[in-house]
Amino acid sequence: MDERVSTIGRAALEIVLSSKEARPAAVEAAVQAGYRVVTGQVGSMNLEKVIAAIETAVWREQLSSPDYPEAHALYHAILDALHGIARGQMALGTILRTVGLRFVVVRGPRVYGEHNRGEWLGVALYGHIGGPERGNEHECVGLGINHV
Repeated sequence: MDERVSTIGRAALEIVLSSKEARPAAVEAAVQAGYRVVTGQVGSMNLEKVIAAIETAVWREQLSSPDYPEAHALYHAILDALHGIARGQMALGTILRTVGLRFVVVRGPRVYGEHNRGEWLGVALYGHIGGPERGNEHECVGLGINHV
């Protein structure tokens, strides 16, 4: 297996951190490894809009179902990734922060050696967070993984 896609989290991070030119090859490597992938971008001062953009892309591409068990798994993977982005303070506009993010959601098996641990969702976020004035932002990254 390609080292870049040896785990669902690594596959998600490789894709989200790749350049625009390298991203198609990173997605293809993940697909060849047995994962399904959705990518997109979102910018907002509203945390709910970030969550909604990711959920909408995933459901539109039928990577996951909006039915409770799968929606719940996706929601928690998104929240875990947002904790990395927001450094534990789950708020944006209310504390004068805004984000501009690329997102990747990867779905597939969590396999270690001969053991398949079932279907998982990995959500990776990369971009900028900062004050609402240009020039006051910095890079950020987050990863969340949850069992479906």
